[in-house]
Amino acid sequence: MDWEIIVSSVLAFISVLAVVGVVANTARHVTFVTLADGRRQERSLPALIRMMLPFCLFIPRFITESNTLEDSRIRIDRKLVSGGYEGVVKAHEIIALRVLMPLGLGMAFCGLLYFAFPQMPGSLGAALVDRQFLIYFLVLILFGFIPDGWLKQSVKRRHRSIERSLPFVLDLLTLSVESGLDFMSGIQRIIEFRAVDPLGEEFIRVFREIQVGRTRKEALKNLSVRVNHPDIRSVSSALIQADELGVGIGQALRIQAEQIRVKRFQRAEKLGNEAPVKLLFPLVAFIFPSVFLVLLGPVIFQMWIRGGF
Repeated sequence: MDWEIIVSSVLAFISVLAVVGVVANTARHVTFVTLADGRRQERSLPALIRMMLPFCLFIPRFITESNTLEDSRIRIDRKLVSGGYEGVVKAHEIIALRVLMPLGLGMAFCGLLYFAFPQMPGSLGAALVDRQFLIYFLVLILFGFIPDGWLKQSVKRRHRSIERSLPFVLDLLTLSVESGLDFMSGIQRIIEFRAVDPLGEEFIRVFREIQVGRTRKEALKNLSVRVNHPDIRSVSSALIQADELGVGIGQALRIQAEQIRVKRFQRAEKLGNEAPVKLLFPLVAFIFPSVFLVLLGPVIFQMWIRGGF
């Protein structure tokens, strides 16, 4: 009987080590996407996402790929393309992560809280124990929102990069077109002599789509749909209208670059005006109490020693 217990314990320990090893190896794994010209670009996934992706296989496909979730998969696919993770993560894996995050990491975190709450001293520990099931429920909900939150932040981060580089790239394209190059040659020069960034990746894809036979109108429409950003939609629409109306592309690009610079300046002004409001809470919650403690602390302490106020 003792030997059976020892053998089963050793096997369980080996199994746990194997699972931990697989998860750790997956967490260190670096993912890449293949650009339209064949180059590979690194895409970093959060450690929690990398750790849980291998376990998506345990979620049945009839749940993640059901017809009722078709609209959700379409929205997720669009966000993955806009965020630059097309081919790295699939829509059904994001849906599976919505289930795995709370059931896996969320339950493990709740287990730690279950043992930690009774160890907290005083009324705080008792209050947490009384409300522990509500806390567990909130924790599970928060873990369920991790995949969507990461996806949303990925799209925002890529859009910010495109906003920063778009006016400069449009100026380069304008100079190339006005110096006598055609639109395709201008894009090719930009691709060759600029470091690859999100906007450069999108221009590479536009260039390859036109090379394989798509019209410029189709390639620009696909660009606006992929990126899903107002500035890109504005530039694409202006170029398409310039083609249809016979207006010079250089003039349209120059106007778009000026307008996008104005928008970027307005966004910066808006963020600057929002800064005082955003600083109000940390100012009241952290800075004011410290100042009052430094200024009034010695006075209160002396009055308390003397026997009252």
